[in-house]
Amino acid sequence: MNLLIMGLPGAGKGTQAERIVVTFHIPQISTGDMFRLAMKKQTKLGLEAKAFIDKGELVPDKVTNGIVKERLSENDVDGGFLLDGFPRTMDQAIALDIMLSELQKKIEAVINIQVKPEILIERLTGRFICRDCGATYHKLNNPPKVKGVCDRCGSHNFYQRADDKPETVKNRLEVNIKQSQPILAYYEKQGLIHNIDGSRDIDLVFADVKTIIENIG
Repeated sequence: MNLLIMGLPGAGKGTQAERIVVTFHIPQISTGDMFRLAMKKQTKLGLEAKAFIDKGELVPDKVTNGIVKERLSENDVDGGFLLDGFPRTMDQAIALDIMLSELQKKIEAVINIQVKPEILIERLTGRFICRDCGATYHKLNNPPKVKGVCDRCGSHNFYQRADDKPETVKNRLEVNIKQSQPILAYYEKQGLIHNIDGSRDIDLVFADVKTIIENIG
């Protein structure tokens, strides 16, 4: 089974990906992991990617696509794989179809974890940190036992990282929505999209994911 998992930041994509890998014994393939492996092996493309990364620049599609193809040619993906974080653009989606065709493979299902942006904002902006000891909390999922008091050191001195502030989170979600819409539409036309309500309990979400994967083919 060759799978692609998609979802906005905070939708729980990473958690579901971990469960898929453990349950179905297929490798999770993410862009970051592929880059690290190619650089560790010092492949030609890995060294090209490193040159861009070391300069703080984005790795061009040509290099990224080549590294993806190298990874999808490895023996451990013969029984299937889970792609996570690729493709990020329409050009990459088209390139993926071409390279998979050349490898005599194809994407069999795209699992899209859906959560309304307002719920994601609540999830992503709920984190706050004790300035004195560094303990991390979440206003919904992991609040201090006593409101306003750090469990670890008793401090009342909390702060929120810039990345977790509502305006930053909202902008990040807007960028991701704009980026993912054409890719989702592309796979929708191919009849590959399976939308799952990610606002529910993690176990309920995975039950749906599991059913979809077991019914492939």
